[in-house]
Amino acid sequence: MGWVRLWWPALVWAAVIAWFSTGTFTSENTGKIIIPVLHWILPALPRETLVVIHGLIRKTAHFVEYFVLSLLILRGLRAGRKEAHLRWAVAAVLLAVAYAALDEFHQSFVPGRTAAVSDVLLDSTGGAAAQAVAALTFLLGEVRRKRQGSMAAV
Repeated sequence: MGWVRLWWPALVWAAVIAWFSTGTFTSENTGKIIIPVLHWILPALPRETLVVIHGLIRKTAHFVEYFVLSLLILRGLRAGRKEAHLRWAVAAVLLAVAYAALDEFHQSFVPGRTAAVSDVLLDSTGGAAAQAVAALTFLLGEVRRKRQGSMAAV
């Protein structure tokens, strides 16, 4: 049961992503909510601009969904260990990419949704960016610990 404790966040997030891939979240449906909100916030903008912003919000959501998924996968792979390994980061990205491809394949069967290789690439970029941020965070923590250790020795 220890694996459940480590992996439940990634599994729940993967289920959320799958839910986002249903007909409930078609561009038409999200546009019915997002475009009026954008119009309320930015009333001077023409509808065409609001539609473009809506599209950008949807594409940003792809990036963010897989950024989070990649971090949660890394959490499961690390299994509570404090060290970092490149193979964990690579595995996290590969698993996120595989899920992105599976998600797009799923969308090809959902009315009102389309499968797009460009979305898999965007999702993959989010997954890889998450690992870059995780690596930088780890490296900065190591530098901070070494600096504190050397200051304590003085």
